[in-house]
Amino acid sequence: CSFIHSPKGFPKLKNDTFLRAARGEETEHTPVWCMRQAGRYLPEFRETRAAQDFFATCRSPKLCCELTLQPLRRFPLDAAIIFSDILVVPQALGMEVVMVPGKGPTFTEPLKEVEDLLKLRQKVDVTAELGYVFQAITLTRHSLEGRVPLIGFSGAPWTLMSYMIEGGGSTTMAKAKSWLYCHPEASHRLLRLLADVIIDYLVGQVAAGAQALQLFESHAGHLGPEQFEDYALPYIRDIAQAVKSKLKEEALPLVPMIIFAKDAHYALRDLASAGYEVVGLDWTIRPQEARAQTGRDVTLQGNLDPCALYAPKEKIGELVKKMLEGFGTQRYIANLGHGLYPDMNPEHVGAFVEAVHAHSRHINKH
Repeated sequence: CSFIHSPKGFPKLKNDTFLRAARGEETEHTPVWCMRQAGRYLPEFRETRAAQDFFATCRSPKLCCELTLQPLRRFPLDAAIIFSDILVVPQALGMEVVMVPGKGPTFTEPLKEVEDLLKLRQKVDVTAELGYVFQAITLTRHSLEGRVPLIGFSGAPWTLMSYMIEGGGSTTMAKAKSWLYCHPEASHRLLRLLADVIIDYLVGQVAAGAQALQLFESHAGHLGPEQFEDYALPYIRDIAQAVKSKLKEEALPLVPMIIFAKDAHYALRDLASAGYEVVGLDWTIRPQEARAQTGRDVTLQGNLDPCALYAPKEKIGELVKKMLEGFGTQRYIANLGHGLYPDMNPEHVGAFVEAVHAHSRHINKH
């Protein structure tokens, strides 16, 4: 198991455009990748996953590696993101999650009472509980042969907490939010427990070979500014700070970190100073407005409406050009404002990726 802690001998990186943009260095073209780029919109993904339970797939390093590589065989993407799921962290805390067809991830016993927190593992050995993710990262980093950098990720504490209490997806997050209002102290206890596991998990991903990290605060939009400031932002800040200091302590690479807080434009200024090199944006904000709020010291990532990929290819090109003009081609990573949907046409994903490269090169030349 020693290789997990000292991943030496990885292939030399051939395309570092994504990492340069994340660090704010100049790039010839704007790098591009897609959230959920390894997904059901690819027929080869559906074939690979067909016979498998979803979380069994997540626990197979070989399958995770294969699924991570599939989109790179089709498209000239500038980064790979490891195939996994944010709910592996609640699983590491001892909760059972199953994938229910047509419904999505479902917790067999969600947290109902404050006393339920005692059922959670209070100390998590991430290598024992999540070592399969580390193995998938190491295997994939080797299999990429240096083509592009590999991104690791985790869900953020509030987003994970909301799943653990709701028991699955929810349109209102009313059960989880009622904890914030009725049990503030217990909420902070749970968020702290999650943050501590996430910190170790992200550091472990870098030790295993991840070259960048993204934190998904996917349910930020259910909170207002005050709740976000109390229950989300402190943990988001703390994770960046703690991960960086642990990477230094363990003499591991200081990889760029991305925060993606969906629907949280009210918090963009705070997110820009939360200790992340990159701030991810959903599609509900204008590029110029996002730049104005975040300043020049962070890279922005996003934010094409995923549904734009249903448009004809020429239209996708026009929308990409407009987006690039809005953000500028530097200190910018092109992406969608959320993940790809299962019914999307892979050719349109290709059109998006190619339009980003072509238009950004053109803008840079002129």
